[in-house]
Amino acid sequence: MDNGGKSFSAFKCIDLSSPDIHESVSLLKQACLDCGFFYVINHGISQEFMDEVFSQSKRFFTLPLSEKMKLLRNEKHRGYAPVLDESLDPENQVDGDYKEAYYFGVEIPKDDPKSEKLFCGPNVWPSADILPGWRQTIEKFHQEALEVGKAVARIIALALDLERDFFDKPEMLGEPIASLTLLHYEGKISDPSTGIYGAGAHSDFGLITLLATDDILGLQICKDKDAKPQTWEYVAPLKGAFIVNLGDMLERWSNCIFKSTLHRVLVHGPERYSFLSFFFLGYKIALFVEPSPDCLVECLPTCQSDNNPPK
Repeated sequence: MDNGGKSFSAFKCIDLSSPDIHESVSLLKQACLDCGFFYVINHGISQEFMDEVFSQSKRFFTLPLSEKMKLLRNEKHRGYAPVLDESLDPENQVDGDYKEAYYFGVEIPKDDPKSEKLFCGPNVWPSADILPGWRQTIEKFHQEALEVGKAVARIIALALDLERDFFDKPEMLGEPIASLTLLHYEGKISDPSTGIYGAGAHSDFGLITLLATDDILGLQICKDKDAKPQTWEYVAPLKGAFIVNLGDMLERWSNCIFKSTLHRVLVHGPERYSFLSFFFLGYKIALFVEPSPDCLVECLPTCQSDNNPPK
């Protein structure tokens, strides 16, 4: 799809409130076979609360840099990462990612034996004197987004001809590495020809990612990473929806039947916020959902055959 000189990718839309589970499974499976990206709507998190999370994210990122630098990301991948701290595509980037980020995970006390595991431990929180009520909002959103991620994982299980609760098992998402990332793209104009990006091209390494973004355009996907030259398409923001994409772990689990797709962020002037939720989030918020640390990832029995052995 082309709009104003920009090429847009058309995604399937999964309605979590739909009583027709067969249609939801069919739509999701088509999306996973095509590009591994889709929208999720009617997910149970109110628009008012989503707006509040964006507002709280902006409150943090507008703090003086000196305050944010007191909360630098630690070895457990919790805390603040300043602009240019990361480079997702170092071969093609001049400086790094023109974004700042704040990372959280499932709160695990330092004296808990589980905190010794990778990406597990206590979070780094700004002082309540500086941001009163901030932690409570972020923790509530983290929990609600995790439930959305589990609901999506159940549909994915059915699309893979598995039991609906396959990913609900204790060794799967019973104690997941579910990390939440607040993102702020400050407005540095991206120019791929000179290696300037909001976020360099990459695929996510976990199970699935839930992305909530403001209405500022920027996310792009490349359905064929091996094409020369690569073709990049914009992803249109959809208010109130999560943009969901599959990670490398699920591609491996499905024996490469489902796709983990290359994506990047270009910034065209206005600052951009988003948030990401990763399962193992302008302003942007993302939740990354990944299985439990001790989970064995190997080709699923429903994704292999004599003609398609495990890769």
